[in-house]
Amino acid sequence: MTTYEARPIAPTALDDLRTTDDAGRPCVPYKAEEGGDPLRCCLRGSGPGERIALVSYAPLRRWAAETWARPGAYDEQGPVFIHAEECEGPAADRDGYPFARPGALRTVRRYNADGHIVGGSLMEIPADPSQGFDAAFAEAFADPEVALVHVRAVEYGCFHFEVRANRPGR
Repeated sequence: MTTYEARPIAPTALDDLRTTDDAGRPCVPYKAEEGGDPLRCCLRGSGPGERIALVSYAPLRRWAAETWARPGAYDEQGPVFIHAEECEGPAADRDGYPFARPGALRTVRRYNADGHIVGGSLMEIPADPSQGFDAAFAEAFADPEVALVHVRAVEYGCFHFEVRANRPGR
């Protein structure tokens, strides 16, 4: 059976981003007034008064550095919210996929081992978000060329999380 895990931004990348983001700008923390900002460090919404930062993040570039992929022009960077200081990461008892509001639109973008886009799909999150995401990831990873998937918001284009397949026997 294949399982899928929504991956937060890695702690080593977060350490970098809390100093200088992937666009070369300094991190500028502030207090979240209302909360609800989607934090990519712990895959939950911010709470009112939490110290957070909006930074530029290049998820494919970070993955390529681990895998020696060469994404070339597919390397993108965009805005993400993170805690301004180290946090606990995703809750161990977290259930389902993060930022999965039924009716919201997401792109499910597929990349090969070189970091090149090999397809994607538009997804409206259904009433049962886990079932909808599982089906989208099963379709994506049915192609053996797909190495990872990025989920992005359609409205702002921002990166939400990465998924890598846990394929038995690989």
